[in-house]
Amino acid sequence: MTQTLLVELLTEELPPKVLAKLGDAFANGIFNGLKARDFLEDGAVATAYATPRRLAVAITKVRATSLDKSIREKVLPVSVALDAEGRPSAPLVKKLAALAAQVGVTVITPDQLERAQDGKAESFFYTYTAKGTALQIGLQTALEESVAKLPIPKVMSYQRQHGRAAGDTVHFVRPAHSLIALHGATVVPLNILGLDADKITQGHRFLSQGAIAVDSPESYVETLISKGKVIPGFNERKEKIRLDLLGKAGDDKVLMPESLLDEVTALVEWPVVYECKFDDQFLAVPQECLILTMQTNQKYFALTDANGKLRSRFLIVSNLETPDPRHIIQGNERVVRPRLSDAKFFFEQDKKKSLADRVPQLGNVVYHNKLGNQLQRTERVKALAGAIAKLLGTDVALAERGALLAKTDLLTDMVGEFPELQGIMGTYYARHDGEPDEVALAASEHYQPRFAGDALPASATGTAVALADKLETLVGIWGIGLQPTGDKDPFALRRHALGILRMLVEKRLPLAIPVLLKEAVALFAGNSNFKDPSADVRAFFYDRLRGMLRERNYSPNEIEAVVAQQPEVLDNITERLDAVQAFAALPEAEALAAANKRITNILKKIEGGVTGTVQNGLLREAAEQALYSAMLLLKPQVDAAYALGNFSGALKALAQLRQNVDAFFNDVMVNAEDEQLRNNRQALLAELHQMLNQVADISKLAA
Repeated sequence: MTQTLLVELLTEELPPKVLAKLGDAFANGIFNGLKARDFLEDGAVATAYATPRRLAVAITKVRATSLDKSIREKVLPVSVALDAEGRPSAPLVKKLAALAAQVGVTVITPDQLERAQDGKAESFFYTYTAKGTALQIGLQTALEESVAKLPIPKVMSYQRQHGRAAGDTVHFVRPAHSLIALHGATVVPLNILGLDADKITQGHRFLSQGAIAVDSPESYVETLISKGKVIPGFNERKEKIRLDLLGKAGDDKVLMPESLLDEVTALVEWPVVYECKFDDQFLAVPQECLILTMQTNQKYFALTDANGKLRSRFLIVSNLETPDPRHIIQGNERVVRPRLSDAKFFFEQDKKKSLADRVPQLGNVVYHNKLGNQLQRTERVKALAGAIAKLLGTDVALAERGALLAKTDLLTDMVGEFPELQGIMGTYYARHDGEPDEVALAASEHYQPRFAGDALPASATGTAVALADKLETLVGIWGIGLQPTGDKDPFALRRHALGILRMLVEKRLPLAIPVLLKEAVALFAGNSNFKDPSADVRAFFYDRLRGMLRERNYSPNEIEAVVAQQPEVLDNITERLDAVQAFAALPEAEALAAANKRITNILKKIEGGVTGTVQNGLLREAAEQALYSAMLLLKPQVDAAYALGNFSGALKALAQLRQNVDAFFNDVMVNAEDEQLRNNRQALLAELHQMLNQVADISKLAA
């Protein structure tokens, strides 16, 4: 018969930023440990619990004794077990005696062994039934393994105050006070961290009084809620906080990033939401500063109106429920005021010095010892942004000015206090300085996209500076030998490459990758530490492009058909892929792809490549004459469709060649003995190959 098992470890307050991970690891470790030892029936489910002061798990369908297990154990190779006369050797006799003691039988004789092939040789095997073990033994081991493998950021050492381990030094994330281990209503006698298992726990530190007995695993949650004022489930607490915040927000929008919700959930056992206010004078400070200081320093939830404008009221999540929360509300309002005052002070002080006046100070900030300081880097990015703006036909002066000022907010007090505001504050300060709006926007937009799915720069100037900033980093860092290796990418070059590719593809920029790399490499002329990485970086771009396109639901073959050609400009790559996808669905696609693959292989083997053009008079066979006529007829149609960007139309037109191509390969010997005929047929295939691969290398579609 199976029953539900409950294990709870009560501790001092656990690190909030890792509580959810600790809870899951604790539960999964015990569950997997019991499963590996055959204590769980099929369909057993583990439910993890985690509060600021406890880690717990309830597991259904747990056996009191593990299943008996049939074990087939290798004894010895036959060549070792038997002597030259075929009698049991001394090693076999010794091995059987040891095995009998291990299994718990009086004696094991050679005739009880199974002789079977073991790889290239024969061996003796012994099969026996191992009796199941008691839950106490299996759970003790599973609990010890789970605790040992917890993702603890920093282990504490402390001395036990009570119990049989009093005075002993214990090593754990926080001091542990009690242990529950219940299988049904029965306490499983375990011991860990100097604690003996019982059925007693503690409730909320302030809202509950004294010890609480848990009668069964099934009553655990209800007992903690009703008697202990504790919601043990992490996700249940989190969703209650979310709903309570939304309820208190009314018509306003509550800003509740998941990371903040997780952290606040890890700080409270009985969450209660209260509304607080701050002085309206602070609304003159950029709202990002106020929001960040409330979220980062105080774990508060800011509110905005329907238009996204910050309100002077905010919400807090308290661990105390009281009929008169005035003291809690006033206390939090007092605490937040100095923080907002600091933000206001930083903002006012920073505005006294323009961003342009801060540029020389970038020379005091080291970028990389092989690449110079931030001022030197800024000059490189400025030159590259101007070159890109020129290629795009946008304002070069704005791009250069945007690049010059883009990093200067790193020197401000506000960004020094809140690095997360870099770029955002640059835009505010540039506008205050009277810079053109595109220059101001470039201060924040040049960081975009910061992560997968992030917005791209909206302005032309921001786009030019963003491309320049990422290219300079990618080429510069790679050029001094610090390219990504394995899973290590300390300079986020993969992210920079993906950001560049997203801008080129999604904004349909007519910029050639080799040209961009050439402009970027030129920035480092004269630097003895730098070696031109263009070839490697270009290959890196195409590898990142393949990954990016796979996430957009194109098949590997479709992607390879386009990317294998290493297109220099990516502004129409989506249309090419869509055209290839549509072509692949045609009934003619498979045969043409296979034929194209065959043509590619033939042309590869021609030494020196194909020379000359098709001579109509040398087309002797009817099949080659028909193919060439069909090609001449279709070529204007295909070329016109290609010129208009109608790649799908171009490929669909080529599908009409399928029968002619099949007939050619059935009836015509390409490598004819006559040199003139052979050269002419090779030239015909070269022209056909060029037509077929104008949009994409359709041979990649062949299975």
